[in-house]
Amino acid sequence: MSDFDFTDEQIHRYSRHIILPQVGGKGQKKLLESKVLILGAGGLGSPAAYYLAAAGIGTMGIVDFDEVDISNLQRQILHNTADIGRPKVESAKKTIVSLNPDVKVECYREKITSENIRRIIEGYDIILDGSDNFPTRYLVNDACIISNKINVHGSIFRFEGQVTVFKPKEGPCYRCLYPEPPPAGMVPSCQEAGVLGVLPGIIGTLQAIEALKLILDIGKPLVGSLLLYDSLKTEFRQLKLRQDTECPVCSENPTITELIDYEEFCGVRI
Repeated sequence: MSDFDFTDEQIHRYSRHIILPQVGGKGQKKLLESKVLILGAGGLGSPAAYYLAAAGIGTMGIVDFDEVDISNLQRQILHNTADIGRPKVESAKKTIVSLNPDVKVECYREKITSENIRRIIEGYDIILDGSDNFPTRYLVNDACIISNKINVHGSIFRFEGQVTVFKPKEGPCYRCLYPEPPPAGMVPSCQEAGVLGVLPGIIGTLQAIEALKLILDIGKPLVGSLLLYDSLKTEFRQLKLRQDTECPVCSENPTITELIDYEEFCGVRI
């Protein structure tokens, strides 16, 4: 293990990883050298960021322009009552660094747009999408395909959630799954419809697992598969996804090669 230049504290901290044959010292070094961007320090981003930090992700970017509200605390475990009114990126960084000082946290207190997203995602290996609206999901998808970035996608609604991995050139993308956004107002937000507080903990943790598998190159990531979870039935289902040969973004002859106005595309303003 000395070949990997671990400190004694790191050997102790990551010992349960290092003794795993599928991880070992080589894998832990990969984690410490990896860079993951978390889009949203909310319900999904909180558990994903927390567990990725514990795992020893070397550099973690956190993107969020919002402030902590008391209504967030039912599910957003990066924050606590003393953080109310504080920018979420600052609260998230405080929690992550206190958990694992090995992690370098980069904060982006800005709203993701067509103008800034490619700059923000540029330096990261994996993008973990914890956004909660359709314009941002389409924006993240298109930017990741155009920039050749892996997108670990998760979403939740009331008692149900889903997880998949969109890997450019190796599987379908978000537009293959949802060619068109739903009509404006048809799908209520969590603020409007509610969500079981522990549900994003499950889905966000699954996103973290997918990110770790991709970094370590182990197991079978959810590329081309959609994992569905129903908390009321305690039921997981996995669906195979097919790539749309005429997808405007990820097909061999894409018609969308530059980012567009996604709020206009979805018929909403966020």
